[in-house]
Amino acid sequence: MTWTFTHDLAAFRAAAGPAVAAEPVSNTTLLTVLDALERRGRDAYGSAEPFFGWWTGADGGVAGALLCTPPHPLLIGALPERAVRDLATALATEPLLAGVGALNARRRDAGALAAAWGRPSEVTVESRLYRLAGLRAPDPAPPGRARTATEADLPLLLDWTGAFKRETGQPGGPSEAALRDRLSYGGALLWEHGGRPVAMAGFFRVIGPACRVGPVYTPPGLRGRGYAAGVTHAVSGAAYAAGASEVLLFTDLANATSNGVYRRLGYAPVEDRVEVAAR
Repeated sequence: MTWTFTHDLAAFRAAAGPAVAAEPVSNTTLLTVLDALERRGRDAYGSAEPFFGWWTGADGGVAGALLCTPPHPLLIGALPERAVRDLATALATEPLLAGVGALNARRRDAGALAAAWGRPSEVTVESRLYRLAGLRAPDPAPPGRARTATEADLPLLLDWTGAFKRETGQPGGPSEAALRDRLSYGGALLWEHGGRPVAMAGFFRVIGPACRVGPVYTPPGLRGRGYAAGVTHAVSGAAYAAGASEVLLFTDLANATSNGVYRRLGYAPVEDRVEVAAR
């Protein structure tokens, strides 16, 4: 039973791809990051070299995986309990993991990993993964309507995506390449009221049965009017129309308003994840 680490994306795909794909809900972020690296290149998330890891069990089968696209946290997928224990050991001994400054893992795994890290650390983000159990329209319905964003909306999408990343503390700025890719498959929607955009939402490409919604953003001066509910309802329907049978999204547990909105639209909790950062 062992972890293997590499910079070789093709080797990772060959070894760990089936295991990652077998759990498309828990591994939704892993799958979309891998998709972006393959579509847009290894620098899709920055100039630093990404690296990858997979855990092989006693039966010789791969049963867990992780990846890192610096400066983003080490992204840890669904793992068996023994793989978590072995990763805790690797955090202290594996050279590729020495420069990691933050971890993103399921809550039940994060505590053990943080304790084994050997560095003072703190939880910086607590998020909840939701899956759509049955789409319900917002009640009351907000004024306005949704439309698919186009190339002409790119400056606005860059501006609002940048604002969203700053508000949520995500590293780096908005990626024009990522937004152009999203526009190419109709993955960005705007909610309009009075002839102008007032909120946005997007969805990632459908991978296997699953598709993840995000980000959802309303500028501060336009909040509290139901626009986020309207555009989330619309983008959830668009994800189904694109071929997804599992529609997912993450929320910040600190934001009670958004968690309430998504539950009313028919989203049900799946699991919690946390980000742990070294101090």
